Amino acid sequence: MQKFKTELKWGLIFIVVILAWNFMERLVGLHSTLIDKHATYSNFFMIVAIAVYVFALIDKRDGDLGGKMTWKEGFLSGVIISVVVGVLTPLAQFIMAYVISPDYFTNAIRYGVEHGLTTQTEAEAYFNLNNYIITSTIFAPLMGIVTSAVVAFFIKTKAETAVTD
Repeated sequence: MQKFKTELKWGLIFIVVILAWNFMERLVGLHSTLIDKHATYSNFFMIVAIAVYVFALIDKRDGDLGGKMTWKEGFLSGVIISVVVGVLTPLAQFIMAYVISPDYFTNAIRYGVEHGLTTQTEAEAYFNLNNYIITSTIFAPLMGIVTSAVVAFFIKTKAETAVTD
């Protein structure tokens, strides 16, 4: 467990950041009065998510690895962070649905149906805790792995060495 202390820390930080982001979305009205703009503005979280991975891999490189990191080391660290995020995502979704923004699903369903974007049945099938847990538990780690691959490329400080016999 000590070996993955940095990854656990940054996985937890990522979850806290996403909860804070959702709280901010609710405060500014993106889960209620401005729900029509939610899909657009929630995409800006990608910038924050990438920044968290950058800080995490820099922390791994400069802290655990003595300032030197290969792409593979960075990528594997990012994958572990992504697994931590994936494991904690259902809990985060539960907190978002019941603590941070308990009216979000109702508001999203109402908006979609009232504006002819979807039927009541389709909206209810999409905007519910179970669907969000499943979708985000798959999507968050996959995006984290892709992000890790890219960020590790820019954060690496030493080239991979080939082993020959």
